[in-house]
Amino acid sequence: MEDRAVPLDAETKVTERPHDHKDELRLWLRLFTCKEVIETEVRRRLRDSFDVTLPRFDLMAQLDRTPKGMTLGELSQRMMVSNGNVTGLVDRLVDQGLIDRRPSPRDRRAQIVSLTAAGRKFFRAMARTNGDWIGEIFADLSTDDIDTLMRLLGKTKASARRAIGNGASR
Repeated sequence: MEDRAVPLDAETKVTERPHDHKDELRLWLRLFTCKEVIETEVRRRLRDSFDVTLPRFDLMAQLDRTPKGMTLGELSQRMMVSNGNVTGLVDRLVDQGLIDRRPSPRDRRAQIVSLTAAGRKFFRAMARTNGDWIGEIFADLSTDDIDTLMRLLGKTKASARRAIGNGASR
């Protein structure tokens, strides 16, 4: 029979005053901790295996999905970072020969960036390896566990978006 006990950790600890924290706060801490643990490991593996930072990987992932390229502004919106951050990442990837930068035919002030052939090959090798890492990290979850988490996280995402849309400050 499958062990369904929740592991005792910082989010499930019983405190001397158990009503100090709402269940929702504990849930948020659990989600945040999971995200941090996984992201820290992915960052380490990208650095150790490919000498690449997670932001560079993310930028290349955006460009891989858009073969014709996109402007720095579009990249910055998709990555939810400032134009300055994107410009620095792009400069380093151009210097490495992994992406190409050219003027936009519609707006000479804008630049279009896209993966070079070498960049696409390099990114896809990283993406395959990253997929294997994620599979390894989630190996203890059954298909049913993953389906349940996906469903519940979908509800969580919708709830958060409703709260933000309503200006709620819970």
